[in-house]
Amino acid sequence: MSLSKDTQLVSVHGGHSGEFCQHATDSLEALVKTYIQKGFTWVGLTEHMPPVNDAFRYPDEVAADLSAKHLYDRFAAFIRTARRLKARHANEIQLLVGMETETYCGTIDWINTLVDTFEPDYLVGSVHHVYDLNFDFDADAYRQTMRHAGNPAQLYCDYFDCQLQMIEALRPAVIGHFDLIRIFDPNYRQHLQLPTVREKFMRNLEKIKQFDLILDLNTRALYKGADEPYISRPILEEARRLGIAVVPGDDSHSVATVGYGIAEAIARLHRLGFDTNWRRPGT
Repeated sequence: MSLSKDTQLVSVHGGHSGEFCQHATDSLEALVKTYIQKGFTWVGLTEHMPPVNDAFRYPDEVAADLSAKHLYDRFAAFIRTARRLKARHANEIQLLVGMETETYCGTIDWINTLVDTFEPDYLVGSVHHVYDLNFDFDADAYRQTMRHAGNPAQLYCDYFDCQLQMIEALRPAVIGHFDLIRIFDPNYRQHLQLPTVREKFMRNLEKIKQFDLILDLNTRALYKGADEPYISRPILEEARRLGIAVVPGDDSHSVATVGYGIAEAIARLHRLGFDTNWRRPGT
C-alpha cells in the first residue's frame, strides 16, 4: 500500500527489543537502524515498565527466573541505551524515550516513582491486567480472566474501568491499544456494541478528549492475524467525531515487525478524515 510522499512514517508506540523485553527479539540498536532504513521520521521507544514486585512478572519472565529487581535493572539499562541511541542518531531520526505502563494493584505509586527516577520523555498508558490478572499473554490467560469476570460484558466493563482509573491518575500522553481487551475474543465486535460496554468506552474517549491525550492506532493486532488494528473501527469513528488525535504505532517486538501495518493504518486514518500531520507526545 503506497503513501503520499508528504505523509511521515512515525510510531508513537514501538521499539520493544530482545535486549530489554523477554517476549521480543533483536537488539534495540538493530530496531532503531531498521526504523531509519525504512524512512521513519520519529519513533517512540516505549519499553514495558518493570513490575512492582515478583508477583506481577509475566510468565516468560518467571520461566527465565528473572526477579523484579533484575527487571528494574534491565529497565534502567534500557533508558541508558535508548538515550545513547537518541543522541547517536539525532541527525537521522528523532527518538523519544518512553515507558509503557501496566495497571494493577499498587501500580500508580510505582509508576510515579519510576517517572521521578528515570524521567522518560512520555508515558504510554496501557492496561494488560484486570482483577490483577494479566489477560493478554496468551489465550489461557485470557480465559482465566474471563472466568473471573463471569461473562464478556463484565470483563469489558471492568477493563474500561481500570483504563479510566489509569487515565485519571496518570494522564499519560498516549493511550496504548485502547481496546486490547478484545485480543482473544472472536466476538469482540458484538461485545463492544453492548450498551453497558459502549457507555464505558465512550466515557473514556470523552476523558481522553478532555485531557487532550493521543490514541495509539496499534498495528500489532494486524501482525497477530486480526483484520483491523487496535482501535476497532466503531471506536475509531467516535474518536474522529470527538476530535481526538490518533497516531499510528507498530508496537514492534523485532526487526521483522518494525513498521508492520503502518501504511495500512495511515490509509485507514486518511479514509476516516483524521489529521495525519502527526502530533508528537509532549507537543
